[in-house]
Amino acid sequence: MTTSEIQAVFIDRDGTIGGSEEVIFPGSFELFPFTTDSLRTLKNADILIFSFTNQPGVSRGDAQFDDFQDELTSFGFDKAFICPHQHGEGCTCRKPSPDMLIQAALEYGLKLKNCVVIGDRWTDMIAAQRAGCMKVLVKTGSGEKDMAKYRSNQFFGEWLEAVPDYIAEDLSDAVKWIIMK
Repeated sequence: MTTSEIQAVFIDRDGTIGGSEEVIFPGSFELFPFTTDSLRTLKNADILIFSFTNQPGVSRGDAQFDDFQDELTSFGFDKAFICPHQHGEGCTCRKPSPDMLIQAALEYGLKLKNCVVIGDRWTDMIAAQRAGCMKVLVKTGSGEKDMAKYRSNQFFGEWLEAVPDYIAEDLSDAVKWIIMK
């Protein structure tokens, strides 16, 4: 796939665009120094950029859905797809489910095979695999730990099959790889 064929890039929040592997609520969240330029590079290539993130603090009452939505769009995302549910709540949108990706495809008329997912967790790679997207794992956030689990065969079945198409040092490296396609 060439850059001109890429319709959208879905990017995880915590550990991928900033913060750490821990959830940091809106107002305290800080972007990595390269994030703004990376998002601008994708926009300049006429690629839609979406955040897709699990934020269970919303259902616990620790944060508001709109605060995440407002924060992410202020960073430059075209839209944020947010799962507000806790693990085990029985929703269908929580990663590793591909439902947020499918919802975006329906809303924006996307072919998911022409989309890329960038994230720091293996659940991001599974969601991308299930949706048919290209997969880029960044080493920031939980990326190094998840790569170590993969390399030591701690992932099984479809988890093992979600091998990233590219392993990037960070979001900037991931975007450079996408643009060079």
